[in-house]
Amino acid sequence: MNGTRRSGIRPGLHVSIVLKKDQLSGKLTQGIVKDILTNSPVHPHGIKVRLISGEIGRVKEIIGLH
Repeated sequence: MNGTRRSGIRPGLHVSIVLKKDQLSGKLTQGIVKDILTNSPVHPHGIKVRLISGEIGRVKEIIGLH
Protein backbone atom coordinates (compact mmCIF):
# COMPACT_ATOMS: atom_id res chain seq x y z
CA MET A 1 0.00 0.00 0.00
CA ASN A 2 1.38 3.44 -0.86
CA GLY A 3 1.23 6.59 1.25
CA THR A 4 -0.46 9.11 -1.03
CA ARG A 5 -3.84 9.14 0.80
CA ARG A 6 -4.05 10.81 4.21
CA SER A 7 -7.03 8.63 5.21
CA GLY A 8 -4.82 5.52 5.14
CA ILE A 9 -2.22 6.90 7.55
CA ARG A 10 -2.55 7.26 11.30
CA PRO A 11 -0.27 7.48 14.34
CA GLY A 12 1.13 4.09 15.33
CA LEU A 13 1.51 2.76 11.78
CA HIS A 14 4.86 1.27 10.73
CA VAL A 15 5.89 2.99 7.50
CA SER A 16 8.80 3.59 5.13
CA ILE A 17 9.50 7.24 4.39
CA VAL A 18 11.94 9.12 2.19
CA LEU A 19 13.77 11.92 4.00
CA LYS A 20 14.39 15.24 2.21
CA LYS A 21 18.15 14.53 2.06
CA ASP A 22 17.49 11.09 0.54
CA GLN A 23 15.05 12.14 -2.21
CA LEU A 24 17.63 11.85 -5.00
CA SER A 25 18.93 8.45 -3.89
CA GLY A 26 15.49 7.11 -2.95
CA LYS A 27 16.84 5.61 0.31
CA LEU A 28 13.96 4.69 2.63
CA THR A 29 13.82 5.03 6.40
CA GLN A 30 11.45 2.91 8.48
CA GLY A 31 9.67 3.98 11.64
CA ILE A 32 6.45 4.51 13.52
CA VAL A 33 4.22 7.50 12.67
CA LYS A 34 3.91 10.06 15.48
CA ASP A 35 2.25 12.99 13.65
CA ILE A 36 0.71 13.60 10.22
CA LEU A 37 1.98 16.89 8.81
CA THR A 38 0.16 17.07 5.44
CA ASN A 39 -3.32 18.63 5.64
CA SER A 40 -4.58 17.77 2.15
CA PRO A 41 -6.40 14.44 1.70
CA VAL A 42 -4.08 13.33 -1.16
CA HIS A 43 -0.50 14.21 -2.07
CA PRO A 44 1.16 12.72 -5.19
CA HIS A 45 4.61 12.45 -3.56
CA GLY A 46 3.33 10.94 -0.31
CA ILE A 47 1.85 12.26 2.91
CA LYS A 48 4.43 14.04 5.07
CA VAL A 49 4.77 12.57 8.58
CA ARG A 50 6.95 12.85 11.67
CA LEU A 51 8.20 9.55 13.05
CA ILE A 52 8.59 8.78 16.76
CA SER A 53 12.35 9.18 16.18
CA GLY A 54 11.72 12.82 15.11
CA GLU A 55 12.59 12.26 11.45
CA ILE A 56 10.29 13.93 8.91
CA GLY A 57 9.61 12.63 5.42
CA ARG A 58 7.02 11.50 2.90
CA VAL A 59 5.39 8.08 3.22
CA LYS A 60 6.37 5.75 0.37
CA GLU A 61 5.05 2.49 1.82
CA ILE A 62 2.78 1.42 4.64
CA ILE A 63 4.20 -1.68 6.29
CA GLY A 64 1.45 -2.26 8.87
CA LEU A 65 0.52 -1.83 12.49
CA HIS A 66 3.23 -1.58 15.11
